[in-house]
Amino acid sequence: MKSNLLSNINNPADLRLLSEAQLPEVAQELRQFIIDVVSVKEGHLGSSLGVIELTIALHYVFNTPEDLLVWDVGHQAYGHKILTERRGNFHTNRQIDGISGFPKRSESIYDTFGVGHSSTSISAALGMAIASQLKGDFDKQHIAVIGDASIASGMAFEGLNHAGVTDANILVILNDNAIGIDPSVGALKKYLTAVKNGKNPKQNNMIKSLNFDYSGPIDGHDLPTLIKELKRLKNIKGPKFLHIVTTKGKGLQQAEENQVKYHAPGKFDASTGEIHLKSEENLPPKYQDVFGLTILDLARKNNKIIGITPAMPSGSSLKFMMDEIPERAFDVGIAEQHAVTLAAGMATQEMIVYCNIYSTFLQRAYDQVIHDVALQNLPVIFCLDRAGLVGEDGATHHGVFDIAYLRAIPNMIIYAPINEIALQNILYTAQLGLNHPIAIRYPRGRGVLPNWEVENFGHYEEIKIGEAHLLKEGTKTAVLSTGTIANNVTLAINKTKNSEAIAHYDFPFIKPLDINLLNYIFSNFDSIITIEDGTINGGFGSAILEYAASNDYKNKVRILGVPDVFIEHGTVSQLQQLCKIDVKSLINLFSNETK
Repeated sequence: MKSNLLSNINNPADLRLLSEAQLPEVAQELRQFIIDVVSVKEGHLGSSLGVIELTIALHYVFNTPEDLLVWDVGHQAYGHKILTERRGNFHTNRQIDGISGFPKRSESIYDTFGVGHSSTSISAALGMAIASQLKGDFDKQHIAVIGDASIASGMAFEGLNHAGVTDANILVILNDNAIGIDPSVGALKKYLTAVKNGKNPKQNNMIKSLNFDYSGPIDGHDLPTLIKELKRLKNIKGPKFLHIVTTKGKGLQQAEENQVKYHAPGKFDASTGEIHLKSEENLPPKYQDVFGLTILDLARKNNKIIGITPAMPSGSSLKFMMDEIPERAFDVGIAEQHAVTLAAGMATQEMIVYCNIYSTFLQRAYDQVIHDVALQNLPVIFCLDRAGLVGEDGATHHGVFDIAYLRAIPNMIIYAPINEIALQNILYTAQLGLNHPIAIRYPRGRGVLPNWEVENFGHYEEIKIGEAHLLKEGTKTAVLSTGTIANNVTLAINKTKNSEAIAHYDFPFIKPLDINLLNYIFSNFDSIITIEDGTINGGFGSAILEYAASNDYKNKVRILGVPDVFIEHGTVSQLQQLCKIDVKSLINLFSNETK
């Protein structure tokens, strides 16, 4: 019976006790271990399968954790986690109270930097390398592993630009597989392809021109070659750059052949790779598809409509428009700042621009939202997918800050639809012509209307800016909700005894607020409860309190939402429960209100 090498590797020191000849067997076992666990527990798959050999080689050659290894984003760090004392609890990956799906400093000494958003690894590793120099440690190694999609981001170039004029002991490893979550795009991708194909003259090497010691491209799945090259680079001082070529999804045929689908495939058969299909019959649509189908329909009728996304065409469903009207739908790569200012430039020329960015990633372009869009009052339409709690991706990906950070910006309209119809109608309303920029925030996952596409798609109604609505009359307490969390409120009220005491109002416009309705509510209810799936600090409830204070209302106001802590990973329902905005918590609260 073949020995299981992986079961005896608890940390990199154990790995280094093996001979080089044993490492291919470790690679095979590590790959299968990830496939076996992710097939049942779900998570990111293809990225980690593509860097198994690199992961082993790095921990074999370098003295981690004393030598500092920074992964970019962290989608590809599952092998790293398993080799660094987390094999035994890897099955808890991305689950509540389990290990994080991304490297996290508080989780392990081997996780040198928290990485959930891309393109940070070079700057972080350079910062570590300069700090080591200042402390007189000239032997410590600092390695940044970055993908070809991530290195095209502005921040990665900023790091390269600085590193090239230092003598810092940093090694940048480019994991070039021609794909991020979707296929990589842009001129840099074309350059790297030319390098891989031997069609770019060596004297034209852009990395060398930035003062890096460049080597490669080499096969990132060839362990002996990788180890030999890493050992060579270990003895060279100053900024170094190793270009390796890998295959995302390596070792699982379906993952190699369909790299987009197998980035995070859900549950699948570990032996065949076949994804376990969930029945989508009678299910409501995903909010991203409501956006994607609606913008395509509107763009067919209005040739001024433009769609922009930074590297998320599939995740945002802008791909529908990109496939049919490619000249007006743009994937700009992992470049959120560029996406926002590109949209602003188009808006100056009377184009109607839908800039679709996940809520957590718009944080990366905050200055551009203020300086390039809002300050100039350009009517860019921001479509913030994945707003609110997103679930298993955890603290780096929750879209819970957008209400607070956008509400502070003059000229900004903020809208949160209650359901698919409201999302469709605000997308329609925005292209009729607005005098200000607007942010439309909607959650990850499915809506609440199974027959939306059959009954409502394409039947548009203009929405009046700043208008809120009564959903249910009541006598004692008014609940003010914004966005899809209203559906939890409705379910909770229906299950509350004496529910006639609870009134429910939908405030889709967080800015501007419906002042007339607010005056009525404050004049007719002693007790008011606000609820949102964003931060309590600075959010929708804060806006209501500010209005009450400025108008000298003395009503009791209770704010429900995300508390002032970073919320970790778990299912959305588990995290809502943690924040006390789930149906059960609301039933308990409303029951106390009606006593």
